Amino acid sequence: MSETIKNLIVADLSARFGRLSTCKRRTRERETNKKREQASANMDEDEVTKVTLKSSDDETFEVEQEVANMSETIKNLIEDAAADNDVIPLPNVSGKDLGKVIEYCKFKVSSKKKNSDGVLMSEDEVKNWETEFVKVDQGTLFQLILAANYLNIKDLLDLTCFTVASMIRGKSPEEIRKAFNIKNDFTPEEEEEVRREHQWAFD
Repeated sequence: MSETIKNLIVADLSARFGRLSTCKRRTRERETNKKREQASANMDEDEVTKVTLKSSDDETFEVEQEVANMSETIKNLIEDAAADNDVIPLPNVSGKDLGKVIEYCKFKVSSKKKNSDGVLMSEDEVKNWETEFVKVDQGTLFQLILAANYLNIKDLLDLTCFTVASMIRGKSPEEIRKAFNIKNDFTPEEEEEVRREHQWAFD
């Protein structure tokens, strides 16, 4: 075998092993980067900040701060808290109502994030969920309005108020009183004056 052929074989083998070595190195680098990304993701998951909310009847709820921040009131209370592990008291909201509010806030936060397939929730899906969410008895609906107002959650306040507006649309004052069990404590003269001053509402 001539020296030329030997050199060619050596060169070819060197090139092959060089490519193999490079391939292995790149594979190791990809695996290392993947492990780093996974570790970073796990660290981010572990570092998710949570806050504890306390209702008027002393029921507590631990939620992610991102969810709690849907409420401007809670957001401000968190910023004013002396320590991260402080319990945020909400004396104007019962445990039952706070649970519903948190359910709404969790949905709104998740609806703005892409799912595992990289797809965002459609507007119709959000509306359908909200329609089902407000299918509650009148007492609960009114408590949700009060809670949304106190907690300063604009989206929830808009939703619940719109629901009530839809319930009274096209009804006479008498029908509205009957539907919501409202006692008429106006005298005929006072009622007539109200009608004159707010005629637009009775058209």
